[in-house]
Amino acid sequence: MLGKSLITGILISSGFLVASTAGAQDAANGKEIVNAACNVCHQLNQRVGGGYSPENWSKVLRMMQNQGLSLTPDQLIAAREYLIATYPEKPKPEPKLVDGPVKVSMQAWQAPTPGSRPHDPLGAKDGSIWYTGQMANVLGRVNPTSGEIKEFPLKTPHSGPHGLMEDRDGNIWYTGNTGSLMGKLNPKTGLNTEYPLPSSKPMDPHSLAIDQQGIVWFTAQVGNRVGRLDPKTGEIKLLTPPTENSRPYGIMVDSKGLVYFVEFGANKVGRIDPKTLKITEFELPNKDSRLRRLVITQDDTIWYADIWRGYIGHLDPKTGRVEEFLSPSGSGSQPYGMSLIDNVIWYSESGTKPGTVVRFDPNTKVFQSWPIPGGGYIVRNTSVTPDGNFALANSLTNEVTLVRIAK
Repeated sequence: MLGKSLITGILISSGFLVASTAGAQDAANGKEIVNAACNVCHQLNQRVGGGYSPENWSKVLRMMQNQGLSLTPDQLIAAREYLIATYPEKPKPEPKLVDGPVKVSMQAWQAPTPGSRPHDPLGAKDGSIWYTGQMANVLGRVNPTSGEIKEFPLKTPHSGPHGLMEDRDGNIWYTGNTGSLMGKLNPKTGLNTEYPLPSSKPMDPHSLAIDQQGIVWFTAQVGNRVGRLDPKTGEIKLLTPPTENSRPYGIMVDSKGLVYFVEFGANKVGRIDPKTLKITEFELPNKDSRLRRLVITQDDTIWYADIWRGYIGHLDPKTGRVEEFLSPSGSGSQPYGMSLIDNVIWYSESGTKPGTVVRFDPNTKVFQSWPIPGGGYIVRNTSVTPDGNFALANSLTNEVTLVRIAK
């Protein structure tokens, strides 16, 4: 007969932790356990969001275990029962799907490490799909042809790999969100090189982009900084946006090498001149706009995802003109991860159940959308493969999804 510890470990790893009458502690004890164990790294009430289903609370607890949460099997059961009762999943609206002529198929791969929380995907030049295993401290690589998945452990424990990008030499760069570092992985050798941020206080490098000169640019959201890393020297410069607590988030480079980033703490888009390092901000008309991601179309204009208001927006930096389009599922749709394929915008709606993949043509202003099999909880970023398909990382379901677009 299997011991209780082994049984609990198996159930947690598979995402299903069930209560046992013999092992469960009362709700009050569960509350004490959660308050003592789960508020060490962060305040729990800041992280429960819209609550979770019983199955997904098991997955969240597995993520916390990956980050060092240490509880006995009985304590895990009691904590889970308390969390389920106190923070049940709040209803999400059904998506409003829009039919259209484009045909897609979707295939998902489960990350090998349970609770790894894939955050960013990356369609690499060799056809593989990479992801950051934020809670497992790994970078993962999926071979879409064979289905083989390989994980690369990172040097600093609990560094929180987050953003992801490939340089011209095939190195995989990432942001160490909780490790206050930038990292580079050589896939051929497995060598992991780290670049600590030059700051007396911890920084949270978030998203990154690589310009035409090979310079790595990145945002630090809570730290309210934008960084520049020169891979040749390892030198890092940290820049401060004019707006206090602007919370720089998504970042991209246009065809002229200008660096654009969106500000989640303000209704603004920032631009950096790479020669002078001067930051210019563009204020959006609606004070409630809060942006997560952006893409830059062939005309060097900016399209952004306004997660708070449910809009896709368009900013022309030359004129300052802004136009906006309500996402198909409405004001609560929460547009999030966003990419550009053949000058057409593809993004995710993260506020619906299930989440969706949305296609928006900037020329015709026409939407089309599809539900994500398995729910897609939650697509924080997306990427494009060399053959023009759409890659997603599904954080809660622990999956990487490839959306194949019929040509």
